[in-house]
Amino acid sequence: MLSAVIFDFDGVIVDSEPMHFKAFNEVLEPSGKSITWEAYCEIYIGFDDRDAFKAIFKANGAKLSTRDMRRLIAAKADAFQVLIQNGDATPLPGAIELIKSIPVRLPVALCSGALKEDILPILKNLGIENAFTVIVTAEDTPKSKPDPAPYKLALEKLNISDAATALAIEDTPAGILSAKKAGMKVLAVTNSYDQGYLMEADSITDSLENVSRPKLENLVL
Repeated sequence: MLSAVIFDFDGVIVDSEPMHFKAFNEVLEPSGKSITWEAYCEIYIGFDDRDAFKAIFKANGAKLSTRDMRRLIAAKADAFQVLIQNGDATPLPGAIELIKSIPVRLPVALCSGALKEDILPILKNLGIENAFTVIVTAEDTPKSKPDPAPYKLALEKLNISDAATALAIEDTPAGILSAKKAGMKVLAVTNSYDQGYLMEADSITDSLENVSRPKLENLVL
């Protein structure tokens, strides 16, 4: 029996990846660094801000101090907030409807590599700020996806001992790997990657518009 549904955020609920990409480049520009959209999608899309900045600086052969890391994360969060206020975050097809279709008796959680301050205003704008029993964000674990730590923490907060009864909804290989390492079943949606990149998931859909609550329950049988 399905014990919980845990949604990723970026690329599953909202189309905010272009906003993250824009915010990253805005704060990287003063240091003479940038990333292409292709590199963002291929390398950085599954990372939280901390690991993304580490990887970007490493790729440029540059060192990044803890102090500069904190400054960049804070600056990127500020840039992202401006984009939120501009209304750039739009819900992805079927996501809000699916969340609202899940009965109260079935816990719904959020597990994201984004910052809480990036997520909460968007949830409020979408009218689903009270839909989640548990929210795990970048600040909550020392390691981000593809490490299983975020999903393990979500399961712990939900008091779920049998991870195989819980379902994650993901859009990236890193997210799928994180959930699978935590012992969960995974439904992947091709919002960010083609199906060929998501084959480690238990099931794949091209849109959450095609997913019903009974289908979610069937995935853990």
